Amino acid sequence: MDFTLNDEQMAIRNTCREFADLEIKPIAEEIDATGTFPYALIRKMGELGLLGLPFPEEYGGAGADFLTYCIALEEISRGDASIGITMEAHTSLGATPFYLFASEKQKERFLVPLALGEQLWSFGLTEPEAGSDAGATQTRAVLQDGQWHVNGTKAFITNAGTDMTAGVTITAVTGTRPDGRKEITNLIVPKGTAGYIIGNPYKKMGWKASDTRPLAFEDCVVPEDQVLGQCGDGFKQFMQILDAGRIAIAALSVGLAQACLDEALSYAKQRKQFGQAISTFQAIQFKLADMATEIELARLMYYKAAWLHMQEKPYAREAAMAKLFASETAKRAADQAVQIHGGYGFMDEYPVSRYWRNVKVNEIGEGTSEVQRMVIAKHLGC
Repeated sequence: MDFTLNDEQMAIRNTCREFADLEIKPIAEEIDATGTFPYALIRKMGELGLLGLPFPEEYGGAGADFLTYCIALEEISRGDASIGITMEAHTSLGATPFYLFASEKQKERFLVPLALGEQLWSFGLTEPEAGSDAGATQTRAVLQDGQWHVNGTKAFITNAGTDMTAGVTITAVTGTRPDGRKEITNLIVPKGTAGYIIGNPYKKMGWKASDTRPLAFEDCVVPEDQVLGQCGDGFKQFMQILDAGRIAIAALSVGLAQACLDEALSYAKQRKQFGQAISTFQAIQFKLADMATEIELARLMYYKAAWLHMQEKPYAREAAMAKLFASETAKRAADQAVQIHGGYGFMDEYPVSRYWRNVKVNEIGEGTSEVQRMVIAKHLGC
């Protein structure tokens, strides 16, 4: 068993770490305060190939493996979680479905500009009445005269409304299966499609510089051939997408947790009380030691899940475990980082205040902690 990163993985990790330090961290406080989507920064990431890391070069990607993508995502998220989720949602949820399920014609049209970082794409799964119960999709698509007529709404969709966004892939009910269950199909809806309405951005607790919006489809007309894969494969497709996405969210969570430790350790070494740095007090040392230990464990968990994915071995259990543990580790790390900062941690001028607001959603997005525990329990035979 070899835990050594290869040369490419180390090079991309170092590149992303430097990019986060030089490009992301200096603007993180401002874009959080203003809720401004950082177009110039995201375009730079596209130019560096970071928005198409795990896709083959023939489709405009960098040809990196899945673990390399996750390592890059950890480092970007260490700089700022809003940037991290923009990258993750675009790559894991927006572009990956095209790579896995699209026809060659669709890949040339949609995947190539996404992998090149010229455009962003979103994935519309969640609905007001279909959150953890993703199969409860109410959006419907009816085929009439060679066109899908789509009606419904989506909620909490990332990257849906930026100037770089080219469209959204949505789940919709297209019929009834022989067993009486809903037939769910994924449809490709480019921006500007008649009847496709992009709502105003949400006012959020965290991830303020990422783009998150509700979507509506009012007799939205989509050509018949803009089905992703085959009709009725939508549920199976998005479950596969979410399994891999959970590993990516674990990596994002580790990056945020590491940022919490970085700030807490630095502050503890500088802050003096009772005539000495608070890092010399055992109470503070134990907090830092626990943070470092949990972060290392969470990192190894997503490494293993990513490795299993790359080996084409079953990985759904490990993905759920990694996402669960990493997201809850990040929450604990943010809480302790604020505690170590004391009153200053409650002030927005210190990064840990932002980290604390950003961290909660990691336990919710792409499968809540409760859903992860359900998945794990199922694999235990419960």
